[in-house]
Amino acid sequence: MKVADLFKFRTPEVRALHLTWIAFFITFYVWFNMAPLASSMLKSVDWLKPEDLKLFAICNVALTIPARIIVGMALDRFGPRRVFSVLMVTMSIPALVFAFGDSMTQLLVARLVLSSVGASFVVGIHMTALWFKPKHIGFAEGFYAGWGNFGSAAAAMTLPTIALTWYGGADGWRWAIAQSAIVMAAYGVYYWFAITDGPDAKAHRKARKAMAMEVSSWADMVKLIIWTIPLVGVLGILVWRIQNLGYLSTTGAMIAYLVIAAVVIYQVVQILRVNVPILKKGVPEDDKYSFNSVAALNSTYFANFGAELAVVSMLPMFFEQTWGLTAAAAGLIASSFAFVNLVARPMGGLVSDRMGNRRFVMLSYMFGIGIGFVLMGMLNSNWPLIIAIAITIFTSFFVQGAEGATFGIIPSIKRRITGQISGMAGAYGNVGAVVYLTIFTFVTPTQFFYIIATGAFISWLVCLVWLKEPEGAFDEEYYVSSVDRAIEEQEGLKAQGQS
Repeated sequence: MKVADLFKFRTPEVRALHLTWIAFFITFYVWFNMAPLASSMLKSVDWLKPEDLKLFAICNVALTIPARIIVGMALDRFGPRRVFSVLMVTMSIPALVFAFGDSMTQLLVARLVLSSVGASFVVGIHMTALWFKPKHIGFAEGFYAGWGNFGSAAAAMTLPTIALTWYGGADGWRWAIAQSAIVMAAYGVYYWFAITDGPDAKAHRKARKAMAMEVSSWADMVKLIIWTIPLVGVLGILVWRIQNLGYLSTTGAMIAYLVIAAVVIYQVVQILRVNVPILKKGVPEDDKYSFNSVAALNSTYFANFGAELAVVSMLPMFFEQTWGLTAAAAGLIASSFAFVNLVARPMGGLVSDRMGNRRFVMLSYMFGIGIGFVLMGMLNSNWPLIIAIAITIFTSFFVQGAEGATFGIIPSIKRRITGQISGMAGAYGNVGAVVYLTIFTFVTPTQFFYIIATGAFISWLVCLVWLKEPEGAFDEEYYVSSVDRAIEEQEGLKAQGQS
């Protein structure tokens, strides 16, 4: 696939790609619609304090992790068209509640529920994989993710203007947020009718069970359990932070910890319920896959997307304090890290398509991230600012490119459970953000850059040992196993029976 192909709008797969990244763009626009309007909110609502907004920021990522897992399961069962449409329409409700909420409880609960909209990322990943062939999937996924992620930056650039000039007044911020929610709901309805799950009915292959990921061996089942525990367990860190900020009592925190423990146990039980019967019966050789590759890609997304979210949160302050810049200048320079996304992420996927070895590309990007963050850790006021900016952009290219390369591999690991694998890797990106941002509260920026560089090098090592080049990663069509065909026949018979 070439860049010029993106302008062939009548081509079904290109049209599907544009429809899907726009959906992703809108959901991220809504997800990050609070931060640009924070100062307007404080001026407008006299009982709202800066500490309350910090709490809302934590809540804004709280349920994204479990939502990505649940949505990943729903994708394999219902398909991305239905899931994306329902997600956009239903998440407009908490967005509207947040826009017009007049109590602390309303704003808190609305922002907490709205954090689930961050699961939109994995939905589009699955939809894109249904439309594009293995040899083109890297660039398609990278383009989708790069331009979709730009929604958060677009919100920061446009919402204050919309609030002040279009609506004005003390409640301008409310109408600006409400407008974004209404647009999302309307596009959700349009998306339902505008797209299908792939070019034909066979494109979306259903998993045997949607409640947990299928594995191929007893050892892989143990690994799946080990990698599942941190996904929900990391919410304990968020509870701890909310308690430290004084918004949660000890009793409330204990209840939250018990709920988290119960959810972890439930997830483990589901893994056993799905996989024990399958493993006892035996997995055909042609249907086996290596869970080690899934684990390796979990680690890469932890190290690249987790680092991106964390660095974006601290970079403006780093430039401001290190070089004595104004807040506006520091923010503008720091935004270069996110802007690179538009080019670097599609490029990561494109390189993954062109090099003929997706594993080598993944290893190269992760090593580049480690080098980049080591260089950023060496920066201080003695360095020329222009060199610091160049190093920041250099690092960002590797970070965003690694994200594109990660999702250039996922669809080829196991086609039938692409949604669940995407959901797990995507959730690990948020786990990385929570872990890195928590660590940042205890260390200096220099130490922080060295820590996330270490995370990248560890992920590189994990990939070196565990990540395998997916079979058929550059074929015309995705690999179909005997189990895939059996499930397809069962679905066909079921459909005939219903008709």
